[in-house]
Amino acid sequence: MREDLSRDLLPLRDEAVDPIALARRDLRKNLPKRFYSTASTRAEDGLFALLLDGKPALTPQRKRLDVARPDIADLIAAEWNRQEEYIDPATMPLTRLVNSALDGVAATMADVRAEIVKYAGSDLLCYRAGEPDALAQAQSAAWDPILAIVRQKLGVRFNLAEGVMFVMQDPAALAAVEAEVASITDPLRLAALSVATTLTGSALIALTLRHGTRSAEQAWAAAHVDEDFQIRAWGEDAEAKARRERRWQDFHAATLCL
Repeated sequence: MREDLSRDLLPLRDEAVDPIALARRDLRKNLPKRFYSTASTRAEDGLFALLLDGKPALTPQRKRLDVARPDIADLIAAEWNRQEEYIDPATMPLTRLVNSALDGVAATMADVRAEIVKYAGSDLLCYRAGEPDALAQAQSAAWDPILAIVRQKLGVRFNLAEGVMFVMQDPAALAAVEAEVASITDPLRLAALSVATTLTGSALIALTLRHGTRSAEQAWAAAHVDEDFQIRAWGEDAEAKARRERRWQDFHAATLCL
């Protein structure tokens, strides 16, 4: 009985698999067949383990697939129970997130923290459109409240710029973000913050999620103000819509773990 999918479960930091590309790839390499009947969870040593037919599941690097929260463990088990004849990692965002946390982030916490702080140095929310007015107003309506929350929670202000010209941030602002990120010692929470930051292009949006001051839907909408403005003006491309939906699934999984 296989207890893990070895390298069949894709690393989280890779781009989500496009279904068309996946179908083409599967012509060359089939997805692994489901090899278990039931996925469940069990409390062990203060953690909650994923079990496949009663046996502990392992990550690709053969670590126990354990999490600290029972609700997350139950959601992971549900991902495994939803699999049909074949196991499709693209439909298992929480499993991929936990694998990434245990196999990757846990050993590189300092590097992951530094990357999040780097995003804050050129954060999406700090670069505003000068025109058209409708876009500038939409950005202000979505982003200014988030910056206000950052001022309240971290006690710092971020500098804004019009256009794409780089604006230097106050070292104190970046130091505040660094201190906030340094307080996260759980690899899964840090992995989730990293995913939220990467998918939104904004460490500040991700931090408001961590503080519970924005819902996943509000944060996602704030990250897509520019894209949604273009959609209203020119219409939506079906392939881009599908790609955004896959990214949303990864983002939503991350928000559950913050």
